[in-house]
Amino acid sequence: MSSPSRPREPEPVPERAVPMEVDGGAGEEEEEEGSRISDDSSEEPDEDEEEARRIREGFIVDEEEEEEEEVDPEEERRRKRKRRKKHHHRREPDEDEGLEEEDLELLEENTGATFSRNKNRLTRLRRGSGTPPVASTSRRRPAVESSDEDLDADDADLPRPQDLLRIWDDDRGAGGREDDEDLDDMDNFIDYDDEEEGAGGMDEEEREERRRERRRVEKERRKAMGSRPELTGIDANAWDEIYEVFGDGHDYDWALVDDEEEFAESPSKPEMNYHDVFEPSEIRDRLLTEDDDLIRAQDIPERMQLATSTLSPASTLSTHRPLTEDDLQDASAWVLTRLSDRKERDFFRPDGQYFNYLESLVEAITHALRFLFIDAFEVPYIWTHKRDYVSYFNAKDIRTKLELLNLEDLWRVHALGQKFRSLLERRTALDASYARLGVTDEYFESDIRQNIESVEAVVDATEWLSMKYKDSAKAKDNFELHFHDDEDQMDVKKRKLPSRISAYELAKNSVVAKLADGFGIKPHEIVRNFTSAAATHFVEDQDIGPETYAEQFVDPDPTKAQAPTTLLQRARKIIATELGKDPLLRQEIRNRFRDHALITVTPTERGVAKIDEHHTYFAFKYLENKDVSDLKKSHQFLNILAAEADHLVSVEIKLPTSIRAEFENRLSEAFLSDSFSDTAKTWNDERRRALVEAIDGHLVPLGVKWTREWIREDVEDLLAWQCGESLRERIDVAPFSVQDLQPGETPSVLAVSWGKGDPQKDAITLVFLDEAGRLREHTQIDNLNDYDAQEEFRDLVRRRRPDVVAVGGFSMATTKLSVRIKENLFQVNAEGSFAPPPTGDATEFSRIAVTYVHDDIARLYQHSKRIADEFTSFSAITKYCIGLARYVQSPLNEYAALGPDITAITFEEDYQQLIPGEKLLTALERVFVDVVNKVGVDVNRAVTDPYHQHLLPYVCGLGPRKAQVLVRKIASLGGNLVSRDQFIKASLLTTKIFLNAAGFLRIPQESLGKSSKNRHSDDSDVQDPLDNTRIHPEDYDLARKMATDALELDEEDVHGEHPSHVVSLIMEDEDNVKKLDELNLDEFAVSLMESNGDRKRHTLNLIRGELIKPFADGRRPLRAPSDWEVLTMLSGETERTLRIGLIVSVYVLWIRPSVVGVKLDSGIEGVINAHYLADQLPNRLDNVVKKGQTVPGVIIDVKLDLATDTVFVELSSRPTDIQAGDSQFRRVKSDECWDTSLYERDKEMLERKKRAEVDKTRRVIKHPNFHNFNSSQAEAYLDKQERGDVVIRPSSKGLDHLAVTWKVDDKLYQHIDVVEPNADPTGQSVGGQLIVDGKYHFSDLDELIVNHVQSLARRVEELMAFEKFKPGPEDELHLFLKNFVAANPSKSAYGFTLNRKRPGHFNLCFLANKNSTVQTWPVRVAPEAYYLFDTAATGVPELCDAFKLRQIHESQSLGTGAGGKTPYGGRTPGRTPALGSATPGRMSVRQPARTPNPYGGASARVAAGGGSTPASGFNGMPPPQTPYGYQTPFGGRPPPPPNAYGQPPAPAGMNTPRAAAVQNSGWGQAPGGPW
Repeated sequence: MSSPSRPREPEPVPERAVPMEVDGGAGEEEEEEGSRISDDSSEEPDEDEEEARRIREGFIVDEEEEEEEEVDPEEERRRKRKRRKKHHHRREPDEDEGLEEEDLELLEENTGATFSRNKNRLTRLRRGSGTPPVASTSRRRPAVESSDEDLDADDADLPRPQDLLRIWDDDRGAGGREDDEDLDDMDNFIDYDDEEEGAGGMDEEEREERRRERRRVEKERRKAMGSRPELTGIDANAWDEIYEVFGDGHDYDWALVDDEEEFAESPSKPEMNYHDVFEPSEIRDRLLTEDDDLIRAQDIPERMQLATSTLSPASTLSTHRPLTEDDLQDASAWVLTRLSDRKERDFFRPDGQYFNYLESLVEAITHALRFLFIDAFEVPYIWTHKRDYVSYFNAKDIRTKLELLNLEDLWRVHALGQKFRSLLERRTALDASYARLGVTDEYFESDIRQNIESVEAVVDATEWLSMKYKDSAKAKDNFELHFHDDEDQMDVKKRKLPSRISAYELAKNSVVAKLADGFGIKPHEIVRNFTSAAATHFVEDQDIGPETYAEQFVDPDPTKAQAPTTLLQRARKIIATELGKDPLLRQEIRNRFRDHALITVTPTERGVAKIDEHHTYFAFKYLENKDVSDLKKSHQFLNILAAEADHLVSVEIKLPTSIRAEFENRLSEAFLSDSFSDTAKTWNDERRRALVEAIDGHLVPLGVKWTREWIREDVEDLLAWQCGESLRERIDVAPFSVQDLQPGETPSVLAVSWGKGDPQKDAITLVFLDEAGRLREHTQIDNLNDYDAQEEFRDLVRRRRPDVVAVGGFSMATTKLSVRIKENLFQVNAEGSFAPPPTGDATEFSRIAVTYVHDDIARLYQHSKRIADEFTSFSAITKYCIGLARYVQSPLNEYAALGPDITAITFEEDYQQLIPGEKLLTALERVFVDVVNKVGVDVNRAVTDPYHQHLLPYVCGLGPRKAQVLVRKIASLGGNLVSRDQFIKASLLTTKIFLNAAGFLRIPQESLGKSSKNRHSDDSDVQDPLDNTRIHPEDYDLARKMATDALELDEEDVHGEHPSHVVSLIMEDEDNVKKLDELNLDEFAVSLMESNGDRKRHTLNLIRGELIKPFADGRRPLRAPSDWEVLTMLSGETERTLRIGLIVSVYVLWIRPSVVGVKLDSGIEGVINAHYLADQLPNRLDNVVKKGQTVPGVIIDVKLDLATDTVFVELSSRPTDIQAGDSQFRRVKSDECWDTSLYERDKEMLERKKRAEVDKTRRVIKHPNFHNFNSSQAEAYLDKQERGDVVIRPSSKGLDHLAVTWKVDDKLYQHIDVVEPNADPTGQSVGGQLIVDGKYHFSDLDELIVNHVQSLARRVEELMAFEKFKPGPEDELHLFLKNFVAANPSKSAYGFTLNRKRPGHFNLCFLANKNSTVQTWPVRVAPEAYYLFDTAATGVPELCDAFKLRQIHESQSLGTGAGGKTPYGGRTPGRTPALGSATPGRMSVRQPARTPNPYGGASARVAAGGGSTPASGFNGMPPPQTPYGYQTPFGGRPPPPPNAYGQPPAPAGMNTPRAAAVQNSGWGQAPGGPW
């Protein structure tokens, strides 16, 4: 079938234009292609290859030309891809586009020649003129031609752009025809460019094989296209429009096709994980660190893998190795002696109550340690399922029941076991370090090593070895404790540090060591004598005295020789140091400090004034000799340390004199000689000195430091435990109980709050939660006074029928809300209390309990992220009510949901802030673990309910990480477990975790049938009633046996039934209590003990209780808060702040004939009866007080009655009561160990100071600038004022003096002493004469300010505005002068700066030449002039002239020459700028050597040897013609213009010789200046 008559050639697509390839096979390929095309385009002109090449070379500029004729086909493909990619990246019309099709046709028509087309160019079909399009044809030329070289190998099977156009080749393709005939037609139609490219390298068989593969691929494509009926029926015109809009799909192939070499060379991208996405802090918060993964993977309870609490935001892994059976004996002995004082009293003493059971206690501790640190059982598991092993159990004495270790003891054993593991690891490290030394020390091995029972002893032994074998340790590559990871550390070259050799080391390495041996006994032998009952080593006495003996060791070199006494002193240091470092002696001193230490507290000078009788620290301000055992029982020592940190007190820890003397005497007996000779006595005196040095310099300081840390740690542990017990009282309670509910059942709650109780702003919020904890309704009403609002409230109560109405709020107005609620639900009886109404709604509301609720959790909850995620759109007060309701339903859940924020709750107001956060979290977590495992956790509910899920981490064996994994695994199984067997069979828990947790994870029976997911045919699908009990799976057989025996059934009776069928029967039996009580469990326990050694007496009783009532809640019900707790919750007042006798400020609300109503600042209302209002009963109360008035009142009674919601205080405002004060009621009680004499002495001193302050006359002068300030206060006042401002104040010199302080500059103030010869003795006025500096007289303060202070200020401002004034430190001026003169060697420089050490003075600094030093001269400012030394200058120009003349004079008198030139030009102008024109910075004063004394004498003389360093540039200057110091005032006129020689004319009023001297000097010749 032929194409339409003479169609136009398809237009090229410039973006896809590819340069023609010219190679050996090109002609054959084009002829072959031309033969195929001629079938469709018979009228097409023949193409002349040479002509086309010539035309192309003339018109088309190819980016790259191929020069080689024969190219490797693979290399050719790469080059084509590179060119294609490069053309798309760099697409410019001049380079990328060939001639357009219309241009070629125009050339053919005009020249008659035939031009070849670029067959690789993408083209599109055009319609023929006048010929309708053919809907379907098999001979149509494809619109887009693409070869395999355009695709990667991986893309060979993907559809090509031209394939989409072939849907028109045969209409039957859409109908499903797939025969080879159609494919043959397609094969003739399709132009395979890449086949022809590689044809030169293929034989016919390979070419045919490729064609068959093409046909196969095309067949699959046609089949796929046939399944797309929506593509059929598109004609060529429609496709042209589609092509024009969307292109051929080939435009971005360059971006998709990568060069094979580049792809091979490009490195693979690293695998992304969450470490590359999240911040490290977020990874820690989400528990996704590597440590977290390790914790999740190990079959060890999570809390046992951590060294800190799981609540801690910075939990760290524990690195201690587990104990072994060989360690248990040592561990139990070590723990036994440290368990508790009560255990020591009851079990260790012969007269103790349980002394006969000491062996059983040791056995119980051994079992506990084995369970904890070998079997990895947590404390709740041991307490619940292994209690028989920590209790007394004797088959022969079955009646005796004794708990050797209670729950608290088990936690104590756990903590001590962790410390023993740490000690064990340190011991091992010490042994390894000793072995590395390669020495044998009999004293270390037999004495020191055998007595290491604490971490401190390990440290002592390490320090002792380091001291004794320091040289050996250096030879062994440093003596230090090495751990397992040390070998992985690379040697890093470190900077050499300065050596630190102690005096002991210097003496030990010298001849003095031999002198120390002359003391006759070695230090370790002294210690052995001390620790043993009898002396084992004796002193070898010398025949000569110590000094004579020491002379033998004097260096013969006189330059190095030391006196014998010095040598003896160094020898004593050796002995004292070795005694002080001995581990055994250190342990002895620690023991004495532990048993007998006394604490004395002395206030510092600051503390004497700051700690008054009302201060918290007053109780121990003068503490004296208090025993450490008493300090361990309270928080007082932590307060003492806090006061010491604030520098309020100093703490002294000491031994009693008798104990110290006993210790010193025993040590003396071990060291001194028994001989009575004079020589021995002299040596004994030296030995005593060495002992005193050892005790005072080493042992006692060590004991003091250790005692501080020991008491602090023990007190912190005690206080943390007390906070934990306070938490236990709050969470170890069942939900709020009402009459209709069984113990442990959850009530439905209606929570009501009025917020702050403002009627104008706050509405009453009501929130109802059903018994499952679901929010069912929440609303707001304006008040409970209107009838409609009351009906709305009652209607809500009728509909929802809550069990409890919980009331909470933020002010005392909440009590009024409680009254309104009770009025709407009950009636008020005659006694004023509320009771259910006799008729009407009595049956509806009689069962409802109205109560206040603790709201500390709700206050945190309303602003927490947890409720923000759960209830986003609710108001804060609504969230607060939800928190109240949830607390009523489950206090345990609410506290557990706080997580680490639990520390924000105050459990102990006085001292909780003193406990380290980590210890507090650990103590609180232990309580959570105890209570949660006591109650149990419904595992299915925990998976589906995020609120209930907060309890799961506290289950025995679990933690936040393991609980997280468990929930995820159960959710993947369908979210519901049927049996505890699934924990193991479904790999939900590992073995040890399952053993720990199984007995505390409930699977209630009523929830078993709710989900049928993941039901299997094995036993794990079968319901077991024991899975809803506290009975551990390992004891299920015992439970079944007990149930069978109680029901008196035989095995035949339950044959074929589920093993726990009998358990179901006994649980459902109405007489189960009676039947189970008939069993003799003690005999059963004895038989189990005798048969297989199992101790199960407590377990059998546990099973009995669970068979009667599974998971019975044995907690006491939640109680309503006490009266004072409610008062504190609503007002913040406590029993301490509302003590009777305290004086408070009250606001008068109303006045009645016999009583006045008032309100305290906390919102509590009160009354003042008429006879308490004034000393004399007034006729009218409004004559004494007015409404709205604030008056003081003394608390005389506090009325609290929550049953009637009555809260008020009774006060007295009588002046006699107020005047008495309340100091005696606010005073803090002092400790029993009180230093009364020191207290009285300091008290008297303070009173004297107060009297001195009172007696001090305060002057009252009527002047706006007068203030009763001291100097510091005056400076602080002037700090924000302007320069020149003045403060007049009293003087500390007496009543006949005044002080005037004025601001010179920022942070610079001058204090002027003003004398009043005829001062007013009363200090109420100013005398008629004021004298300053003995020569300035003024008649009043205004004259003094104007004529003296302001004159000084103007002169200071004038000099600071001078161009040669340099703000900033004096050092900067020096540096500037040096830099300037260095840059201008022929010039000199000078400048002024403020003298910061003498306010009101300036420093004149100058540098004569580059070889001289900067010199400083003083300039004093007076009201009438400036003074350079004693030379007066009325203005700045005169001051400069005086300086130059003085310098010239001194230079001439010292015989120096002049030649330096000043950088400043001409004559200094005499202008006086406005005030404030310059703001200098801070200044410093430097007075270099050889500078004239700036402040000495009336005149300054320059001595030949001590004068200033002269400048070399002043030689040859004529001497001044006028007397030295003569000055002519300068009127402040601007300087005249310089003359023709660059010199300014002489100033007016200056004589000619002086002017010449100034102008010819080196200080005035260079015009211009550097500033």
